[in-house]
Amino acid sequence: MENTGINHCPKVWMETYGCQMNKSDSELVAGLLTKNGYDLTARLDMADIALVNTCSVRSHAEQRVLGRLGVLAGWKRKAPNRIIAVLGCMAQKEKQRLLEDRPFIDLIVGPDGYRRLPRLLEKNKPVCDTELNTHETYSGLQPLRNKGVSGWVTIMRGCNNFCSYCIVPYTRGRERSRSCQEIEAEISEMTQNGFREITLLGQNVNSYQDSRVDFPELLKKISRIPGLKRVRFMTSHPKDCSSRLLEIMAAEPVICPHLHLAVQSGSNRILQAMNRKYSREHFFKVVDMARYLIPELAVTTDVMVGFPGETIQDFQDTIDLMQTVKFDDAFMYHYSPRPGTKAAEMKNQISQQEKLRRLNTMIGLQQKISASIRQNMVGKTVMVIPEATSKRSASEWIGKTGNNHMVVFPKSDVNPGMLIPVKIDTCIGNTLRGIPVQNKTQTKPYESYKITA
Repeated sequence: MENTGINHCPKVWMETYGCQMNKSDSELVAGLLTKNGYDLTARLDMADIALVNTCSVRSHAEQRVLGRLGVLAGWKRKAPNRIIAVLGCMAQKEKQRLLEDRPFIDLIVGPDGYRRLPRLLEKNKPVCDTELNTHETYSGLQPLRNKGVSGWVTIMRGCNNFCSYCIVPYTRGRERSRSCQEIEAEISEMTQNGFREITLLGQNVNSYQDSRVDFPELLKKISRIPGLKRVRFMTSHPKDCSSRLLEIMAAEPVICPHLHLAVQSGSNRILQAMNRKYSREHFFKVVDMARYLIPELAVTTDVMVGFPGETIQDFQDTIDLMQTVKFDDAFMYHYSPRPGTKAAEMKNQISQQEKLRRLNTMIGLQQKISASIRQNMVGKTVMVIPEATSKRSASEWIGKTGNNHMVVFPKSDVNPGMLIPVKIDTCIGNTLRGIPVQNKTQTKPYESYKITA
C-alpha cells in the first residue's frame, strides 16, 4: 500500500446492501483481504479504506448507496489518502455514472473482479474493473464468516433467465456452478467450526449443475454431512422446481420443510410479459405437489405489483393466487424500472401512486394470512435451533423453526446449535413465543425429539 500514503497495516470498513448473495460476497471479500494483510474494522473513523458492496435490483437500493457515498465523500475530505471502493451490482451497472458524478471514488469493481481487489487497492489512481467472467466461481477462496449457528454458502453465480424486469443477468453474467466437491468440503469445515444450519444460495438454485450432479443430488449429498442439522436454499424458480427435488426434500429430514418459490404475479398475461416461463396453473401444481409430499411445508414467495401494463384484473389475479396458496410470508414490492431491461422500455407504465395503492392492499392481505398461520401454531410443539440472545432480553434465546418462523423462548439449560422442542404458547406480531419441552424422565437428547401437534 505504499502508493496510498498509508504506512500501517490498512484497516478496511465494509458495508453491504441487498440480498444474502451480496452478504455472502462480502464474506468472500473479507476473507480475501485479511489473507492479503488487511485488517477489518467496524468503525469508519478508524478505517483507511471504505468498501461499499452494492445492489441494483431496485432503485431504492441504489438511492441508499448514493446517500452513503455522500457521507463517505466527507469522510475522505478529512484525510485525502483514504480510499473509497464501490463493489457489486451497482458498480457493474452504473460504472460510468459513478466515475463522472462522484470523482472521489477510487475503485469500482464488479461482482467478478473481487479476486483482483488486493492488487487494485494498491494503485494510486481511479480504477474501474467491471469485466464479466463467465468462468469465475471464486474457487479456492475462503470466506471470512462470523462465528455462529447459521451460515450461507453460494453454490452458483449468475442467471440465464432474463426476466424482462431484472438487471441481474447483466450485472452478474451467465450461470455457472461451483464444484460439488468444493461445496461439500466448505460445509464440512463449517460444521466442524460450529455451524449447524446452512442456506444454499443462487439466483436460481434449481439450475445448479456440476457434471452429473444436479441440485437435488447436491442436496442429498449435503444432507449426509456429519454435524449438519438443517439445510435451506433460495431462490427456487417455479419453472425448474421438479418433483424429484420435492421428493428429496420429503425424504431427507435435514432439509427444512420450507420452500421459497418466487411467483412474482398471479396473472398469466403478466407472467408472459415478465418472461417467467410458467403459468399460474403450473405454480398451483408445484405448490400442491410440494404440500402433498411435505405436509408441514411452509411456502414463501416474492410478489411484484405495478408491472407495466398490469390491469386491475391482472392485480386481482395475483390477490386471488395469494388467497388460494396462503403463503407463510411474502416479500412484496412494486415494480422499479431498471434501465437496460426490456420492461423499462414497455408502454403503459403504472403511476407511482397506483403502484403504492396496490402494494398496500397486498401487504394488508398477506399480514392477515401470516398472522393466521402463526396463531394456528399456538399450542403446538416445534423444533427450534437457538441462534442468538434476544435483543429484548438477555435471558431469552431467539431461533427459527424448520419452517423459518422466529421463536423466542427462555434460555433454560440449552445452548446455541442444539435442536430442541419448544411448545408455542403465544404469538405477538410476527414472533412466536414458547417454552422448551423437557421431560425429566426422558433420557434421549433434545436432538431425538420429533415435531408433534
